[in-house]
Amino acid sequence: MSSLATAPLPSSPPTTGLLLTGGGARAAYQVGVLEAIAALRREAGASAGPPPFPIITGTSAGAINAAALACGADDFDGAVQRIAEVWHGFHAEQVYRADSLAMLDAAARWRLVLGVGQLIAKWLRIHPRSLLDNAPLAELLARMVPLERLPALMRAGHLQALAVTASSYSSGEHVTFFESAVPMKPWVRSQRLAVNDRITQDHLLASSAIPFVFQATALPMQGHTEYFGDGSMRQSAPIAAAIHLGADRILAVGAGRMNEPTATLAPNALTGYPSIAQIAGHALSSIFLDSLAVDVERLRRVNHTLALIPPEALLESGLRPLELLVISPSERIDVIAARHVDALPGAVRRLFGGLGGNGAANVKGAAFASYLLFESSFTQELMALGRADTLRQRDEVRRFFGWGDVSPDA
Repeated sequence: MSSLATAPLPSSPPTTGLLLTGGGARAAYQVGVLEAIAALRREAGASAGPPPFPIITGTSAGAINAAALACGADDFDGAVQRIAEVWHGFHAEQVYRADSLAMLDAAARWRLVLGVGQLIAKWLRIHPRSLLDNAPLAELLARMVPLERLPALMRAGHLQALAVTASSYSSGEHVTFFESAVPMKPWVRSQRLAVNDRITQDHLLASSAIPFVFQATALPMQGHTEYFGDGSMRQSAPIAAAIHLGADRILAVGAGRMNEPTATLAPNALTGYPSIAQIAGHALSSIFLDSLAVDVERLRRVNHTLALIPPEALLESGLRPLELLVISPSERIDVIAARHVDALPGAVRRLFGGLGGNGAANVKGAAFASYLLFESSFTQELMALGRADTLRQRDEVRRFFGWGDVSPDA
């Protein structure tokens, strides 16, 4: 039986977990969802109550949002507002170096390795680590995510646990690093494990290091050092961490439509040999978008199976169905990105090729661009979509949190 439904039966009000998935700049959508939840919470008169998410988990850019939210667990509305301010005014230069000299250096090093040959590259001691330099992101995290607040927040009961995931290039394991208010035994599953550790900015850099695009981050791992990249790689069960940490119900916020339509984006837009940007976009979408849909399907199948078991037998088994609410984009984000590709720094568009220019080229590179489009025109549109999608599900959200009907004068 899947571990997704093996937690003990709750004897107190359900503990709510939040899962924020990966997706680079697509994570702006999550911020709009959080803004809408904060608004619905105020509408219901629940702002004076406990924090809505005592358990917070995240991956990749979702790990950054998750950690920032956790660091403000004593003031949910204020934390959401601070995160929204960052995403509302985003520029690529806050995440990676996008000046022409940086792009020229990255392109030259990779072309030398690929074009001249490994022998000459080795002789010249040139070892390119990534296509883009994300040093600015480290500076942003230091301001945006005050992780030093976590222990006090946990002691005060505002937060039960925070978890972020990363993928080890050294061992091939998918690792969930977690910090908890109470001692918890780490879990181990096939090719994935948990490590009880103090979460740092380096964990966030590792979790959000898109493969090839950003460099790996070194992290201490049980007495030695391993190098980690984006946590969405090889993530087979994104919902599981919140369950292991004690969540009875989980809100999962995706970065792509759960059921993508098969129609093309525009007539003849995707014909011809794919560009490098188009191939890269397809690969990244496979990494970032597929695992949540598979895990949701598995969880719902387990819940359906448990519903067939007689109540007495289910009680004796210790198994239980898990309540899950999924909020994901109602529109294709690559279509939205196609409208904003030209907002990318020109040096980035030239480096990757297939980005910018005419409409068809925009569409072909849009999926890849959507992960790097840390530009306010794009992030603001995604935030607006997140708010609209959440408010469209307001009744489901209220039922999920147990928020009653709004009074006429609320």
